[in-house]
Amino acid sequence: MDAPQSLLNRVRDASQNRGNTRLPAGRRGGASPKRRPAGSVTYTGRDPEGLGNVFSRLLSERGWKSPVAVGSVLARWDELVGQEIALHCRPESFDGSTVLVRCDSTAWATQLRLISPMLIQRFDAELGSGVVTRISVLGPASPNWRKGGRSVKGRGPRDTYG
Repeated sequence: MDAPQSLLNRVRDASQNRGNTRLPAGRRGGASPKRRPAGSVTYTGRDPEGLGNVFSRLLSERGWKSPVAVGSVLARWDELVGQEIALHCRPESFDGSTVLVRCDSTAWATQLRLISPMLIQRFDAELGSGVVTRISVLGPASPNWRKGGRSVKGRGPRDTYG
């Protein structure tokens, strides 16, 4: 006899010793032996439940729906906006229901501002209504003239000219 079968037999014996009896296959969960429609599943307290259902219930009970939705916007950005946009525009942060997006050129920033209503509709369809209500678009970052950890307030490189 192999180890998994031996373990299953010990668990069954322990359950039977506690007074739990096994129901025949057609009578599990107290259901009648008549056939149920395909796709309909009835769970009793002891039946295993899908991980997705358990996770959804946990999120709704704890009030974590919106933080998880925010994380899914940032994690699924490439899938939600498409590969071409994702190559040039990256989400930086999420504040409330506003996504802050940095683009690598001003042309892509303008393009993203134009299509942001369509992207918000897509987010509503994929993640649920109201998760993202606004997309704040930033162009490329300007160069920084500061070198090192310490600096003096001034006008940048022109400060030494006079």
